[in-house]
Amino acid sequence: MGVTQDLSFINLIINASVLVQLVMGLLMLVSLMSWWYIFLKMFTIRNEVKLTDEFEEAFWYNQNLNDLYTQINGNSLRDQGALEHIFSAGFVEYVKLKKQHGVDASAVMEGARRAMRATYQRETDRLESHLAFLASVGSVSPYVGLFGTVWGIMNAFRGLANVGQATVAHVAPGIAEALVATAMGLFAAIPAVIAYNRYAHDINRLATRFDSFTEEFSNVLQRQP
Repeated sequence: MGVTQDLSFINLIINASVLVQLVMGLLMLVSLMSWWYIFLKMFTIRNEVKLTDEFEEAFWYNQNLNDLYTQINGNSLRDQGALEHIFSAGFVEYVKLKKQHGVDASAVMEGARRAMRATYQRETDRLESHLAFLASVGSVSPYVGLFGTVWGIMNAFRGLANVGQATVAHVAPGIAEALVATAMGLFAAIPAVIAYNRYAHDINRLATRFDSFTEEFSNVLQRQP
């Protein structure tokens, strides 16, 4: 078998040491999982932006809060975004406290704000789910790949001890096998880092919109008779 055949990608993986193969397998598994979460978060955030735009338009177009609440409850859960949940939580708490005797206006507003804040935190946590996994993949994968590289290079140099005259043909497969682990580590890390930074930015923008809506809706409730 020639050197060119030995250095093919598949042969490098097959002929690698067991530990390096385990490192490669782990990195491949982590990469597949990160790509799954990348696409999952992409569709989730796009859908959330769409639902947020639609609800803000409906909210400012229709100032009848009872009609808007009834319309939201008529939608399926899949068609309800974070703003709908924040609105519903604040409105339900506001109506419930309003019906109680002896509760002043400030206590009513404080209760509505607390309900909206709690829902805001839950919705933000939902959007941020799996981001920690992407961050971990982006930060740890290069080091895992580097570990496989170091181990592979050690094996390559140990193999030279049994060879009377070292040539490129003897060294190249072991070095190439080791570098494949580093390449796979970078392949897993780079998309995860890019996706994490992008999605964290998008979620922060959505969180700002949720926070602004909470304050604006509180002002609307304060003006209610």
